[in-house]
Amino acid sequence: MVRISEFQTKDVVNISDGRKLGNIGDIEINLETGKIETIIIGYTGKLLGFFGKDEEVIIPWNQIVKIGEDVILVRHQAQQYVQQQLEVPKN
Repeated sequence: MVRISEFQTKDVVNISDGRKLGNIGDIEINLETGKIETIIIGYTGKLLGFFGKDEEVIIPWNQIVKIGEDVILVRHQAQQYVQQQLEVPKN
């Protein structure tokens, strides 16, 4: 059994690109089934949140690949990140 407080101390890392997404700030639980539906990661899109508001990264439970002692590995394709890659001009 794992406590929510233990989840919050683990780093969440995206295995698609190796980036650290942050730490779990919240979870969503389906009250009918009692199962965790999503984990919510507080993410600052701008430098320390000074130039923009914080964004949340919502990861469905089925995108969690592995929960280790220190790290939670997820497979997440962020729409904003994909859009940035598409907008990079080619020389």
